Amino acid sequence: MRLLACVALLLGTAATRATAQGVGFQFGYLWTDPPGVSYRLGYSSRLWGPVGAELHGVHINSSGALGNLWGGGADLSLFRSGSSGLYLVGGVEGGYNAAGSETFRGSWSAGLGYEFFPLSGASLSFEGRYRVVGPGSYDGVELGVRLGLDRGSRRSSGGSGATGSAATSAPPTRESVEASLATAGASAGSASRISNVVQTALDVMGTPYRWGGEGDGGFDCSGLIQYAYAENGVTLPRRSADQARQGTSVARNVESLRPGDILTFANDGTRVSHVGLYVGNRKFIHSASGGVQLSLLSDEDVSGRWWFRRWVGARRILD
Repeated sequence: MRLLACVALLLGTAATRATAQGVGFQFGYLWTDPPGVSYRLGYSSRLWGPVGAELHGVHINSSGALGNLWGGGADLSLFRSGSSGLYLVGGVEGGYNAAGSETFRGSWSAGLGYEFFPLSGASLSFEGRYRVVGPGSYDGVELGVRLGLDRGSRRSSGGSGATGSAATSAPPTRESVEASLATAGASAGSASRISNVVQTALDVMGTPYRWGGEGDGGFDCSGLIQYAYAENGVTLPRRSADQARQGTSVARNVESLRPGDILTFANDGTRVSHVGLYVGNRKFIHSASGGVQLSLLSDEDVSGRWWFRRWVGARRILD
């Protein structure tokens, strides 16, 4: 039980340091002797790369010696990245037993699930786990279904079909990008090249998010930026933190931006964790949990303010 408590504390600490992605409710059935029905409500988070976490409250309703459990737990997941597909999951739980032979019970579990997105901003998951409950010998298979509300998908707009400003969903034309660049003082040749970079990114709007993706079935944020520039003869590093050091620095205000600038974002302090490509008129294209999409860089937009408040800088690659 000491080991179980330590693991729970470690998972809980990690999850609270991450940015919450959304709330989820799960209903399950635990095949033990006696069997039990489980209910869980929690917040899911992405920690880094394909690793996510969830903190949740749990209630297991059973009869006999297993009892009636009220408590909490923490899960870690792998490859549950905001796009449809299989993922691995495991975690620990503990709590007060309102009936049965023990006052406190703990458990650990491991298994896999499949998540998909039937509606914008909503996820549906089916999970199967092997769960070990103690003290005692209450081990068995637990099957569950989970409905989640993904804040990462709801805060974004554009190609994913997520809610947001109506103006955000309209991509700029090549002509409007070149006109904006000409107004900013770019030469005709430079304006043409930068507009090609922007158009390359716009051409893949709607492509799913995939961690580590560089265009083969999906993009992550830095993979999209690297792809858009590479298709037009400019080589950039793969990682967002490295892309944030390329080119020249641009003042952090919308008036200083021009299409083609790389926008950098940070969830915590100034450590860059996300990048996007500015396309003009306060809009930028990026790959987030809803796929490649347009978002609005504005504190006055209900969807765009999440990004605006995490915007930490911009880099100009082509003059």
